[in-house]
Amino acid sequence: MSENLKDTFIPLLFAGDINIYSVARAFHEKYGIVSYGYGKYPSGPCYGSRIIHYRANEKADEQETFLALVNDFAAEHKDKTVLLMGCGDSYVQLCSENKDNLPANVVTPYIDSALMNDLIHKEKFYQLCEKVGVDYPDTFVHHPEDSRDFELPFEGPFIIKPSNGIEYWRHPYATQKKVYKVDTRAELDQVLCDIYDSGYNDSVIIQNFIPGDDSYMRVLTSYSDHNGKVKMMCLGHVLLEEHTPHGIGNHAVIITERNETIEAQLKALLEELHFVGFSNFDIKYDRRDGKYKVFEINTRQGRSNFYVTGAGANIAEYVVRDYILGDELEFHAVDNESLWTVVPKGVMFKYVKDPDMKAKMKKLIAAGKVVNPLFYGPDSSFKKWLRLQKNQFGHYVKYKKYMK
Repeated sequence: MSENLKDTFIPLLFAGDINIYSVARAFHEKYGIVSYGYGKYPSGPCYGSRIIHYRANEKADEQETFLALVNDFAAEHKDKTVLLMGCGDSYVQLCSENKDNLPANVVTPYIDSALMNDLIHKEKFYQLCEKVGVDYPDTFVHHPEDSRDFELPFEGPFIIKPSNGIEYWRHPYATQKKVYKVDTRAELDQVLCDIYDSGYNDSVIIQNFIPGDDSYMRVLTSYSDHNGKVKMMCLGHVLLEEHTPHGIGNHAVIITERNETIEAQLKALLEELHFVGFSNFDIKYDRRDGKYKVFEINTRQGRSNFYVTGAGANIAEYVVRDYILGDELEFHAVDNESLWTVVPKGVMFKYVKDPDMKAKMKKLIAAGKVVNPLFYGPDSSFKKWLRLQKNQFGHYVKYKKYMK
């Protein structure tokens, strides 16, 4: 990268978890740029990092504070283009809602708020899937005003989750989980009571559980240019997920692979919607009918986005070439096999059960085609090393407690 380009733009990222750190690492790897970031708390992988100037503000995800932070930053860097990216749902929504009212030197790669609200709301998303022909699990939608005495068109086990994740996490309660899996109707009814009693006032999704362990999961990350054309797709085969109450469903181990059927279906959906920017789909293979079924879309890069960069498709490069350089991007379906993990090898090889996948992991590790986004040479220090060792050891404890 020429110094002229390096001095032209500056990334401004919002969030405080592994998602924002992975995006900042992508910018640093490709362009040598140190990003700027805001999150709510002085914790996580960003605090004290050398690759992101991270600042904590407990109200960063509130409209007035968010706008003030962006406006002030743009004024401080008025000689550069500010590339504004959200790395969490609430921040992405704020970027979308405010994108027409941002300073002239700020660009942000997101769809309009009306479409975003439809997509992040699971009930509305499934209606779009139905229209376009994308497969999704057997689903029943329950609304707060509906009777609790209802019949389901399928048997248990059941998956229960809120339609509106942003609103759901605004109403914390003692037994709150990201997703619930229950076996009986009595358990289902109790979860509904807990959710609605918290103050949550939107619909709840009840689905037929698709059998199979974590290895039946897939994740697809796409990038659509400013014209709404898909330019990059990267499919990951999830081998292991997290299993803590708040982290359930988060990816822990991924190997990249190709599946042209999935890619074609979701490419058609994204281009039908004229979607722009990053999208991220959670998918599960249903062995009962041989179909891959979509659970949800994230209107951003997922928290595991570095599996894409690690496979050779640096996510920062797509945004820069599209919004800063104005390049015409070629479509690229990533086919480079790579292993991404956020857990230590001991956890991987203990809890990934498929012998073929274990053999593949060993092969990729031996070939040096493995990455943990948190371990990055240019951002190393003894203090950080100690923190990461504590983080990695913690996975042994968590998996022993929650993995059954």
